[in-house]
Amino acid sequence: MQLPPKVTDRAFARLAEIGAAQQGQALRVAVEGGGCSGFQYQIDLDAPAADDLVLEGQGEKVVVDAVSLPFLSDAVIDFSEELIGARFVIVNPNAASSCGCGTSFAM
Repeated sequence: MQLPPKVTDRAFARLAEIGAAQQGQALRVAVEGGGCSGFQYQIDLDAPAADDLVLEGQGEKVVVDAVSLPFLSDAVIDFSEELIGARFVIVNPNAASSCGCGTSFAM
């Protein structure tokens, strides 16, 4: 059974800080072929499309397209602030391995 991804309160809070919804945008999380491990995450601000899965919280939205959804089943979309910088991160239980950059993975 395919479970939808989850979004942390921290990720929604960061979207609220940058005013994504006020700009009519959502955080788009997609999976594309490529990267050093076979697949890579594409994370952008974008307008929601009619066929997107929409995850809502704190007045903000995270969207996932239908093609990417199976790759993100039961994943967690989070926001991380570390010494090296701040970024949205994906914790994906479907990834068999990932590279050091954190944006590329294999299944």
